[in-house]
Amino acid sequence: MDNVTLIRIFAGILFLCMIYVYFLPSIIGRKKRDSLAIFALNLLAGWSLVGWIIALVWALKEDQAPVAAFQPTIMAQPLQALFCSSCGKYSQPGGKFCPSCGQPF
Repeated sequence: MDNVTLIRIFAGILFLCMIYVYFLPSIIGRKKRDSLAIFALNLLAGWSLVGWIIALVWALKEDQAPVAAFQPTIMAQPLQALFCSSCGKYSQPGGKFCPSCGQPF
């Protein structure tokens, strides 16, 4: 092999290593919850040293536990009987009008 071929091979290997180092934050953070955002930051702002460092710190930061969403319990609370203030009688739960006097609740 001549010197030009060796230089091209070395330059190709060096270029691949530079690409690997450039996308190192994305590679580290690929299994994170915010992996797409880490990749976007790395791709768009990684050329600046500050953007690359922010992406690397974000990728190395431990994921926080997700906030538990409200999950209703299996047993719903029993409906309470409705009290009519007009006639003073109780009616079945879920009604909108008193069955005795017809007044709305």
